[in-house]
Amino acid sequence: MKVHNPFRVAFIGTLGVGLGLLLIGSVQTLSTILLYIGTALFLSLGLEPVVAWLERRKLRRWAAVLITVLAVLAVFAGIVWMVIPIIVSQVSQLVQAITTFLNSTSLDDIKEWIHSIFPAIQVTAIDDTISNFQDWLLSNWGDITGSVINVGIAFFSGLTGAFIVLILTIYFTASTPSLKSAVYSLVPASKRPRFIDLSEQITDSVGYYVMGQVALGVTNGVLSAILLTIIQAPFPAVLAVIAFFFSLIPLVGTLTGAAIIVLTCLIPGLGSPMTALVAAIYYLVYMQLEAYLISPRIMNRAVSVPGAVVVIAALAGGSLLGLLGALVAIPVAASILILYRQVVIPRQNER
Repeated sequence: MKVHNPFRVAFIGTLGVGLGLLLIGSVQTLSTILLYIGTALFLSLGLEPVVAWLERRKLRRWAAVLITVLAVLAVFAGIVWMVIPIIVSQVSQLVQAITTFLNSTSLDDIKEWIHSIFPAIQVTAIDDTISNFQDWLLSNWGDITGSVINVGIAFFSGLTGAFIVLILTIYFTASTPSLKSAVYSLVPASKRPRFIDLSEQITDSVGYYVMGQVALGVTNGVLSAILLTIIQAPFPAVLAVIAFFFSLIPLVGTLTGAAIIVLTCLIPGLGSPMTALVAAIYYLVYMQLEAYLISPRIMNRAVSVPGAVVVIAALAGGSLLGLLGALVAIPVAASILILYRQVVIPRQNER
């Protein structure tokens, strides 16, 4: 093929490559903001079934949104009010114990204690180890301080991000009908009814999935609170909250939360091996009931997704976007299945 104007072709190609690179760079720069928007949209779709239920009870949409948001905020405020005092108390006790230990213990006492436990170690080796540790601490003090500051900055950045997501969630929840109408108006009128039908099915699947996952978390949290109170586990309310939040994570959430609870029951002075054993047996039984009885009954009403697709979607989503990816992967898979069953297969059958 003969190129009549190679300069123009090369120029247009260069502009196309540059525009692509600019677009990729813009997406990377705005990745945090896009993550906030995606999270808020996901949460707003999760709240939509509750808002719709309140609207069917003859409430105006603004009142339904207000009641839903206030209820969610009240739940989280109650959790924070329950957990924070215990954490502050335990941290204060830890700081007090460390302060008492440092005030009543000298470096020679530490050397003698190490030598009494490990008599084979020579005193000179202990002195060299302590000296090397002090040298390392002094030489890396700047990096350690910087890491602590970065952790503090990341914590406050997380709080800021959570506040932004909260505001966006409230806005998206309040304006969901208008947002949908704006998107639907972009579709040609001849294809609009079909597009609206598929879109409503997809948004409903996302909302029902979120509600189903929350129902699983509430079930695990309530049962955990009852059991941990009966066996006198340390901080049963806090551990029940941990069970609730980890149950929101697909596949590995319940197992991870159960492992944290069992290990907490093994802390000397707080729990006991028998308490940990009872908790471990309970969670082994509960995970079987959740996998084969509770979860299928709840999630089959929310999203109809085969088990193998659930596993693959959760693993792929977690690899791409971390925790958020694992959370949104299953409703995304359900949406793709809806399009596959109602769009792709019918078109193939028409050929």
